[in-house]
Amino acid sequence: MIDRWSGILGPDERAAVCAVIDEWGERQLAEGGALVAVDRQPGGDPVSGAPRWYLRLRGDEKEFVTVWLTLRQRTLHHETQFMPGPETNVEATWEYLLKKNADLLGMSFALGPEDAVYLVGRVPVERVDEEELDRIMGASMAYTDDCFPTAMGIGYQGMYRRRPASQRAAPA
Repeated sequence: MIDRWSGILGPDERAAVCAVIDEWGERQLAEGGALVAVDRQPGGDPVSGAPRWYLRLRGDEKEFVTVWLTLRQRTLHHETQFMPGPETNVEATWEYLLKKNADLLGMSFALGPEDAVYLVGRVPVERVDEEELDRIMGASMAYTDDCFPTAMGIGYQGMYRRRPASQRAAPA
């Protein structure tokens, strides 16, 4: 967490936030929980150059949940690739996801590249600490586990089969 934050990240504040994210990722990997990979993108975001991390978590309904963190000037942006764009019942799929947005805390469903569905959110950079990173990852996994089977069932009617219980992640 940043003390005495001016509103825009300077080099020292940026380095401090990057260190919090890097150290959190290292600790999570060492603990052997749901997080199975953390990679910091060399050079950052391809458009803005902002520091960017790719995190891969072992999921339940989806085998893996992928989260991108991008450190912007005032916020930490997070996005989770939720599902490809629906192929059947497109309007019903979007209606389901938009209604679910009312139940989500700190993130929402959004349309992304190639009409894919993402869970997106952002937090003020001064709130970035281990607890907030835990909350982002936990919410990304929980919302995916909760909404993915229904959204895929609507958007890929007749094509989607839920993962067998024996292949889902064991409860922690």
